[in-house]
Amino acid sequence: MVGNVVKYGCVPSAKKVMGRPLVRVGVDIDLPLMGCIAFGVIDRGTNLIQVRPVSYCPLSCIFCSTDAGPKSRWRRAEYYVPPDLIVEWVKALAKLKGPHPVETHIDTVGEPLTYYPLPDLIQELKSIPNVKVVSMQTHGSVLTIRYASRLAAAGLNRINLSIDTLDPEKARYLQGTDWYDVRKVMEVTEWILRNTETDVMLAPLLLPGINDEDVEEVIEWGKRIGVGKRYPGYGVQIYLRHKHGRKPKGIKLMTIKQFHKLLKHWEAKHGVKLILSEEDFGIRPAPAPPILFRVGQRVKVRVRAPGWLRNEWLATPVGRFEGARTITVIDTGNALEVGSKVTVRITHNKHNIYLSVPT
Repeated sequence: MVGNVVKYGCVPSAKKVMGRPLVRVGVDIDLPLMGCIAFGVIDRGTNLIQVRPVSYCPLSCIFCSTDAGPKSRWRRAEYYVPPDLIVEWVKALAKLKGPHPVETHIDTVGEPLTYYPLPDLIQELKSIPNVKVVSMQTHGSVLTIRYASRLAAAGLNRINLSIDTLDPEKARYLQGTDWYDVRKVMEVTEWILRNTETDVMLAPLLLPGINDEDVEEVIEWGKRIGVGKRYPGYGVQIYLRHKHGRKPKGIKLMTIKQFHKLLKHWEAKHGVKLILSEEDFGIRPAPAPPILFRVGQRVKVRVRAPGWLRNEWLATPVGRFEGARTITVIDTGNALEVGSKVTVRITHNKHNIYLSVPT
């Protein structure tokens, strides 16, 4: 299965991934690692820093909120960031947090396991003085015992495993991928819990009307293998529709209130904790970088690279903030070109993630 890592374009010299251009940030082009949701670092004002070194994924899950994988309809480009650049930005953010112990969470809008220098990145993140926890979100599709051993040796504290069913046939259907083998994922997960210090949290996605019973089976499997040695053992998620995400047939949408009611029922039935809060992970408010551009503000930018989705471009501010933030420009007219300058109006700036439109 490790061969799939190379197959899906993680070699540093790759120019394309699944037929889409691969933008190697810090290699082909210099872009700030803050500002774009598809790559870099995200700071939401807590002591948890999200780390996104790659954007691509070998799976095409039928429910994917980010439209990842070979079957993507919306994606225009994919991104790769070298580990030294990621570490440089995380160091700056960790220092900003002051005395707060920091968790770095490698989640991506794709699959972190496709990032070939992942063990090196984990080791470097753990070397940052106040980074106490390095965790990762994954479907485990290309995880092997050898790979898991390297990740554990590098210092990976926790794997948040997205496993939505234990049934092999249904798993291939949900993951939209013929070669996905949930039995292999289960085998490696059990090995990790027996042989390493890395903890596992099971994070199935509930698709009401599609995998309700499967999620309960995942919970019972978790009890048998001993997940949650030092962290919560379960992080059940609910399917939410996203503008560019996939919308599986047969799903029955559920409100958050209905979802919490179901979780309470399952907590009583299975004797496990399913309703979690940030405090369960030691997440608390902490200083964050300033918001540089307000919503509605006009900013002159230079177009630098193709954007993550169709009709999008990546740009940087012209002038003093050029190396500080990346700004996504949404241009349905397709009139922009790399290298051109344009004035944009900021439409979104939450958590230093910037969207804009040409004025």
